[in-house]
This record gives sequence, C-alpha cells and structure tokens, in this order.
Amino acid sequence: MTASYSFTAELWLYPGEAGWHFLTVPADIAEEIRERSARASKAFGSIKVGAEIAGHAWETSLFADTKTSSYLLPVKKTVRTAAKIGSGDNVAVTVTLLEEPG
Repeated sequence: MTASYSFTAELWLYPGEAGWHFLTVPADIAEEIRERSARASKAFGSIKVGAEIAGHAWETSLFADTKTSSYLLPVKKTVRTAAKIGSGDNVAVTVTLLEEPG
C-alpha cells in the first residue's frame, strides 16, 4: 500500500549560487515517513517520492535534514514556474512514497 502525505509549508531558497528551493516536511509527517521507510531509505537518508503542487507532478527524493530532524523536498524550477510560486510562499504539496520496504 502506497503512503501519501499532504501538507503546507513555506518554500525557501538554500543559500548559495545553485538556487535550490525546498519545502521542509512538518515534524509529525517526517516521523511517520521515517518509521514507514526505515528500510527503504538510500544514501544520505534519501527517500524516493512523487510530489504534486497545484496539479504539477514530478519525481524526486526527500533528503534527511539533521538540523530540523525532518526531510527536505526539493522543488525544481519548472514546477515553481508552472505553479507560480516563489521563495517565502506557503505551498500546499502532496508527497507519495515510491518505494515501500519489502
């Protein structure tokens, strides 16, 4: 059974030249994801997910964030442009785990 999680978070820009934008997964959802995917996580604690914002879907990975004890969801430029969102916006997103532990 595939697990999906919906939440709203503030889109933020990682400091540096790369221009990466992220959403931080809320702590309660991060804990559920951590428990559910403990055996499926990959290098650096990454977890393959599908994500959707305002009808725009893509596949990516959640990355473990030790500073917040949560996960970070990268939001690529094509999605930000199509959804007309930018740094500082509160964004509704749904993430679906793509790899369930066996």
